[in-house]
Order: sequence, then C-alpha cells, then structure tokens
Amino acid sequence: MEDKTYYRTIAKTRRKELDIKETSSKLCAILRKSKDYIESKNVMIYYPLKYEVNVLELLNDNKQFYFPKVYSNDLLVCPYSNELVVSNFGVKEPCSNPVSADVLDLVIVPALMVDNENYRLGYGGGYYDRFLAKYPKLKSVTLIPKELCVRILPRERFDIPIDMIISG
Repeated sequence: MEDKTYYRTIAKTRRKELDIKETSSKLCAILRKSKDYIESKNVMIYYPLKYEVNVLELLNDNKQFYFPKVYSNDLLVCPYSNELVVSNFGVKEPCSNPVSADVLDLVIVPALMVDNENYRLGYGGGYYDRFLAKYPKLKSVTLIPKELCVRILPRERFDIPIDMIISG
C-alpha cells in the first residue's frame, strides 16, 4: 500500500478538477437532512481552504457555530464571530475566546480523502485525531466529494475514524 504522502498528492490534484462550489452545496443539503445535524444545536465547522468542501453556508442555519483554533498541539473550540484572523497554517480562525468542547453536539471534520471504513486523510498534523480522541462521545461527520473516497487508506494507531461520511 502507498503511504499517506502519496494519497495527499493524489487528493490535492484530483480535487482541483472538481466543481467544489456545486459539490459543497449538494453535500451541505444532504447533511441538513441527517438526524445528527437536525438534532444538533452546537456545531463546530471549519473555514475551508481553496478546493476544500465549503461548509460556510451552514452558518445560515439556526444553530450555534464554533470554529477550531490551533493552539500548540491542540484544537480549541471558539464561538463563531465575524472577526477572523489568518493563522500560521494559512487558515482563518476566530478571535473569540475558547470554550469547553463539551458544549458541542457535532463536529464537521475536513478531509483530503476518506475510505470505506470511515478513516480520513488529513493534512498530517493530527489535530482532529487528537481532538476526537479526547472527546470520543462527540459525533463527527466529514463531507467529501465521491471522487475522494477510496477503498482503504493507510492508517496509524492514533488515527480516529469519523462517525459519518457524507459523499456525493
């Protein structure tokens, strides 16, 4: 089996060929019909990078939204505000003060690829895996184009599977 670096290269190339705007809207519509999303009041989403599934349209829904903020090796949970700054990783993060992750009902996790066993391939920092390991009861979902779904990805002992994958 190829290594994670190989799959990251494939995913980044493949997603540049997709109509990510249309795909993002379609995936958000599917998410909105899911029981986990409907029942959630407090949802953590992410600010998308270029070519990444854009979940920002969810901000129009009647829910409390939170964004992750990287601090050392951890992800902090920060209430959404219009005031965002660009982090060292080139990702927009909130300026609001962090709150306990215990308030969350659902976390939407970005991914470059996913496999049939709900493992995801991220960017290699392990932030979401560490976060999900700390909060095993927290429901997680990844929205991803079907072109970025594979049978099996390489994984390591610290990789955490996602509860639900929405693809299309």
